[in-house]
Amino acid sequence: MDYGTYRGIYTLILLILFLGIVYWAYKKSSKKDFDKIAESILDDEDVNGTPHKKESSNGND
Repeated sequence: MDYGTYRGIYTLILLILFLGIVYWAYKKSSKKDFDKIAESILDDEDVNGTPHKKESSNGND
């Protein structure tokens, strides 16, 4: 096999890998998990799992 054949096989492997990732990302069953992960960013918890102390927003300390 020559260099061009190896490049073609490598390109085909990368194309299949790309299409697999796209399929995984857009399938219906992944949407629920991705939505949960996206909403977890907005959770009001510290890294240790303890809630943050709410501070007053009026500026009077």
